[in-house]
Amino acid sequence: MRMKLTLAIITLGASAAGCGMLNKSSGTEISTGSETRNSWTATLATPSTLAGAVQLHGTASWMRDGNDSKVFVSISNATPGGQHPWHVHSGRCGSNGPIVGSPGAYKPLAVDGDGNARENASLAVALPYSNDYYVNVHAAANNMGTIVACGNLAPPVH
Repeated sequence: MRMKLTLAIITLGASAAGCGMLNKSSGTEISTGSETRNSWTATLATPSTLAGAVQLHGTASWMRDGNDSKVFVSISNATPGGQHPWHVHSGRCGSNGPIVGSPGAYKPLAVDGDGNARENASLAVALPYSNDYYVNVHAAANNMGTIVACGNLAPPVH
């Protein structure tokens, strides 16, 4: 009985660690009481209108970089070899808001052989602390009207 209880406790602890239930450093500061998260964050997903055709997943974070800001984006489950333009926009997913910063600051996401891509953009704009923003990932440079992933950015917590 004692051995079963010990094994159950060890299993529960390992499960909690695997599910991210234990506090561990992730590089993004998340609010826990008096601490703050200093970046905007988003989970990217394919719009429901493309369900079954494309199913991208990803994340984005937008943080201060001196007097400017920097955005990091990663996607997975994309077609290997694909090139996907992306941008931060004002508004919410589906609103077709204006691009934040210079469109030339955003290099396309270049998908590797495993279907993953990462990119960043340095923006000559200060990190905002209010309003609505989102990240769009477009199908291709010649198909900017098709959004293959989008995520609403959650603002920093002070």
